[in-house]
Amino acid sequence: MSLAGSFLHEGVARAYRHRPPYPPALFDALEALIVDSPRHVLDLGAGEGALARPLAARVDKVDAVEVSPAMVAEGRSRPGGDRANLVWHLGAAETVALQGPYALVTAGQSLHWMDQGPTLERIGGVLTRHGMLALVDQRYDGLPWRDELTEVIVKYSRNPDYDPSFVLSDELTRQGFFDMHGKLETPESEFLQTVDEYIEQFHATASLARELMPPGEAEAFASEIAAVVKGHARHGELTMHTVATLTWGKPRTA
Repeated sequence: MSLAGSFLHEGVARAYRHRPPYPPALFDALEALIVDSPRHVLDLGAGEGALARPLAARVDKVDAVEVSPAMVAEGRSRPGGDRANLVWHLGAAETVALQGPYALVTAGQSLHWMDQGPTLERIGGVLTRHGMLALVDQRYDGLPWRDELTEVIVKYSRNPDYDPSFVLSDELTRQGFFDMHGKLETPESEFLQTVDEYIEQFHATASLARELMPPGEAEAFASEIAAVVKGHARHGELTMHTVATLTWGKPRTA
């Protein structure tokens, strides 16, 4: 099974609730990109709806496309996951039937798992006149244990090409798939996260899925991460900061 297949596991889907929330300012920025009516949004690689669920409270309709049944089930059970204007579509972005047209198409840390050329061409065909493709990324910001953490991730990751500096929007632009119109970073958003939650969110990533680890390895990984953050926790909690990067533009079509 490829790394992308990790997202089919129920354990990975459950771990998604421990991923850091997107900063509230991100949704203001996404909503500001919507010019055309009706305010219909397509979210590709929706996961458990971290983008789709909050967006559904702001727009007319969200079509959330996700290939993993476990992710869709998790998303439906999460707050806002059963809204009447949030429609879940189980299938691959490359082949699923698209309703269209859409005033905004979003992809939150997911497009790199797709066949990008055909997917971007499909997106170009369902956007409204002023519709935009918005690529969303997110990171923990200002981690004082960043260097030590990277060593542990590299040690345990199933992705031999792990590169924390990779920027998908830059690569798509370089390949001629994407015309970038704008880019912004949200202000830092602060939240509290327990050490256990911080460790668990790593298992929501394809390359560190618990299901890929032999017996005992997940426990060893947890121990090493706990040692990395030791001294930074107060009463078992870490004060965390996240920043989201939003890049928007138009797919290039042949």
